Amino acid sequence: MKYTITKENHVNAYMQLYNQIKNDIINNTLHYQDKLPSKRQMALDIQTSVITVEHAYSILMDEGYIEARQRSGYYVIYQDSEWYSNPSENTIEVMHQSHTLQQDTFSSHLYAKAIRKVLQENEEAIMVKSPNLGCEELKNAISQYLKRNRGIEVENAQIIIGSGAEYLYGLITQMIGNEYIYALENPGYEKIRKVYQANHIQIDLLKMGNDGIQSEQLLKTKAKVLHVTPYNSYPSGVSSSISKRNEYIRFAKERNGFIIEDDFDSEFCLSTKIVDTIYSLEPNNCVIYMNSFSKTIAPSIRIAYMVLPKNYTKQFCDKINFYSCTVPTLDQYVLAEILNNGDFERHINRIRRKLRKELI
Repeated sequence: MKYTITKENHVNAYMQLYNQIKNDIINNTLHYQDKLPSKRQMALDIQTSVITVEHAYSILMDEGYIEARQRSGYYVIYQDSEWYSNPSENTIEVMHQSHTLQQDTFSSHLYAKAIRKVLQENEEAIMVKSPNLGCEELKNAISQYLKRNRGIEVENAQIIIGSGAEYLYGLITQMIGNEYIYALENPGYEKIRKVYQANHIQIDLLKMGNDGIQSEQLLKTKAKVLHVTPYNSYPSGVSSSISKRNEYIRFAKERNGFIIEDDFDSEFCLSTKIVDTIYSLEPNNCVIYMNSFSKTIAPSIRIAYMVLPKNYTKQFCDKINFYSCTVPTLDQYVLAEILNNGDFERHINRIRRKLRKELI
C-alpha cells in the first residue's frame, strides 16, 4: 500500500490521497476491516502534513468508506460483494428531527440582475413556448453544473424540467407504471406517499435504521421501485453510507427495478467533498436522479429536474413528451443565467460556510 502525492497534479494533496485510498478500497486492495496507517504514520510515508491526512480520512469517514475506533485507529467498513451487514442498524432508534439551521435565500438583487440580463439578451426567445421537456439552455446549464459539482456527466436529453418535485413524481409513475409496488423510507416525507397513492401506486413503507433503510426490510419487500433520500433524509436526518448506496443499487438490479434518488438537500453537505450520488455509481440502467431549486434558491422558485438513466431515456421520454413544460420560458432562462454565471455556486458555498460556523 504505497501512496504518492505529486505537486505536478493540480488536485489538492488531501484529495489525491482520498482518491487513492478510495480506489484501493473499491478495488479490494484494502478489504473490509483492514486497518489503515495512523495519521502520523501516513503523513511520514507520503511526506505530507498530518492535517492533509486528517482531511482525507475525514472525507472517507463522511462517505462511509472507513471509521475511526477509539484508541485503535482507522478501519475499512466499505462492503460491496454481499448484502450490506450492519449489526447495529436494527437497534439504533432513528430520531425524528427537522432542519433547525436557518438557511438564507438567494440574493434578490442578483436574481433581479439575472432577469434584466435575460430580458435584454433574449427578448424574442423568452416569448416562445418552452419545449415540452424543458429549454435546452437550462438543461445545458444543469448538465454543466452536475459535471462540475457532482461528478455526474449527462446529456441534455436525459434531463426533464418540471415545476417542483411533486409534479415530477407524477411523471415518474407514468414512465415506470403503476402496476409495481413502490418502497418508501419510514419515516419519510409524507407528500411523496400522498402523490404516489394519488396515482394509484401501492406503497410499502420500509423502516429506517442509522444508515438508511434496514437491510432486512429491503429483503422482505416485494417492491420493484425504491424511492430514497440518501443524504439527510427528512425527517430522520439519516444519511446513507457508500455501502448502503451500493446495497440500494443491488436491490434494483436483482429485481430489474428502479431507484428514485431524491437529492433535495445535498448541496448543503458540510463535508469538503459532497458525497457521491447513487446515480454517479450507476448512471446507465436503474437510477432516476431528482433535485430542485426550491430549497437552494427560494421556496417560490418552483423548478425541479430529474435525470433519467441513459439506457432508458428514449423509452421514458416517449411516454411523457406530450406534456407541456410547466415552467415558464423566462424562469428557465433566468435560472440558466444564475447557474452559468457562478452566482448559484457562490450562494451555496456561502451558506455552507455559515452552517459550518453555526455547528462549531
